Amino acid sequence: MDRKTDTLQEIETLTLGHYNQNAEDFWRGTQDHDVSQNYAAFLAPFPAGSKLDILDLGCGPGRDVYYFRTLGHNPVGLDGSEVFCRMARAYSGCRILQQSFLQLDLPWQAFDGIFANAALFHVPSRELPRVLKQLHASLRPNGILFMSNPRGNGEGWSGDRYGHYMQIDGYERFLANAGFSILDFYYRPAGKPLHEQPWLAVTAIKTD
Repeated sequence: MDRKTDTLQEIETLTLGHYNQNAEDFWRGTQDHDVSQNYAAFLAPFPAGSKLDILDLGCGPGRDVYYFRTLGHNPVGLDGSEVFCRMARAYSGCRILQQSFLQLDLPWQAFDGIFANAALFHVPSRELPRVLKQLHASLRPNGILFMSNPRGNGEGWSGDRYGHYMQIDGYERFLANAGFSILDFYYRPAGKPLHEQPWLAVTAIKTD
């Protein structure tokens, strides 16, 4: 392929191809990342002691789905990368669904919460409304959607990965149109000045 375009098929094929080809390096680079702030933000809206049905959207090699399992929850992972899915099953012992974000097939009202860490920014802006509505439908009433993504303005290619980058006002619009209300948001890593916080994390609740 001589050049990258932005057709949905090429976005999906090239982005997933990148992760399949770099899965081991990705795992070594992210396995020990401290995402405790994100875990806490996601779980905070739920009553203490709740045993939750959780979808880890974009579970990668299985770090987060494994963590939720150790807490006694019932997590299910989902990723479009075949290699990541194999790694996540072996590492976590959890059920892992191989589905791309652009071709989701999720059960209706099956989950109390969806944890989407460094995942949904790969969805092109023109497809994000549809994808968010699919996630909305798979959540139970008052279900929680957590997202943490690189922040910015615009979308396009970074190497062989496609990304859609927004600020908080963009998230507010997309989430409101899909039936969510933002509960909280923050920038990461914690304790840094804003220009050194490239990540934006958002916790939202299903409101209708």
